[in-house]
Amino acid sequence: MKIGNIDLGERPVLLGPMEDVTDGSFRGLCREQGAAVVYTEFIPAEGLIRDAVKAYDKMKTFPEEAPIGIQIYGSDPDAMVRAAQMADHAAELVGGNGADLIDINFGCPVSKIAARGAGSGMMRYPDKMVDITRRIVEAVGKPVTVKTRLGWDDHNKIIVELAERLQDCGIAALTIHGRTRCQMYRGEADWTLIGAVKENPRMRIPIIGNGDITSPQKAREAFDRYGVDGIMVARASFGHPWIFNEINHFLKTGEELPPLGIPERVALAKRHLGLSLEMKGQPRGIYEMRRHLSCYFKGLPDFKETRMRLVTSTDPDEMYALLDYIADRWGDTPPPAGESVYGV
Repeated sequence: MKIGNIDLGERPVLLGPMEDVTDGSFRGLCREQGAAVVYTEFIPAEGLIRDAVKAYDKMKTFPEEAPIGIQIYGSDPDAMVRAAQMADHAAELVGGNGADLIDINFGCPVSKIAARGAGSGMMRYPDKMVDITRRIVEAVGKPVTVKTRLGWDDHNKIIVELAERLQDCGIAALTIHGRTRCQMYRGEADWTLIGAVKENPRMRIPIIGNGDITSPQKAREAFDRYGVDGIMVARASFGHPWIFNEINHFLKTGEELPPLGIPERVALAKRHLGLSLEMKGQPRGIYEMRRHLSCYFKGLPDFKETRMRLVTSTDPDEMYALLDYIADRWGDTPPPAGESVYGV
């Protein structure tokens, strides 16, 4: 599978963009664990063109993350085009490694975004969605991709026709989440329409499926049953960055890797914490790690008290000491297995 000239090999597994999750420290670990492409947190176009510090910070990427996509969202066409041009030149604007591709977020279902006509709110305005996409493709030099959903609600599942229109704008790949906006994240993802897009003889670009990929077995089913070119893992990676290695191994060999041991999880969590502190400093590097750290050890017996200390500490030394304690206290405990540890 290729996105533009970026060769991702066969059956690639991508890390989905998630607000307050896919920062630089987490993206680097996921790439190391086998994610074929990673994406920034989604960045508001209006924030970029108004020079908002937080929006600028999200554009900074690092060499070890490549290939990486910078994802933008918004509802104003002019602001979206300008923001895409800024993302195209991110390395010049904010330093770092810049973007390998520009991704347009037409999929976020959060009310404060969708209600403004951005994210999956754009599903109500497909003509506008297509116009924004076309203008961005024409305005930037890097490959442009789109992430979207099946439609606004069960009565307006427009993805099969919409996919053709987006392709005709010149995008390099399309990611489809198998839910409508009104579903949010409820119920099961419907992959049948993702498969219908892939089976459409008019479609030439790679189709990436997203939604409920929580195990290596579900990843293989997505490829085998629906014929997608790639899959995207999002919430299942939360506190579980090694899921990419597990999926890749299963796709290649048909065999499951044993659950990652507690000492190995502790070592990975320490590295994650260190990267977060290095990139963000204190206290932000600690605050933004808390949600990750508790999920690394979800499912351990008698862990509640230690978890509370882990997610309330503001002292890096104490947090490292707690991680050492976890390795000592639970090091010989069989690691939790199954989807319950994935944070979904």
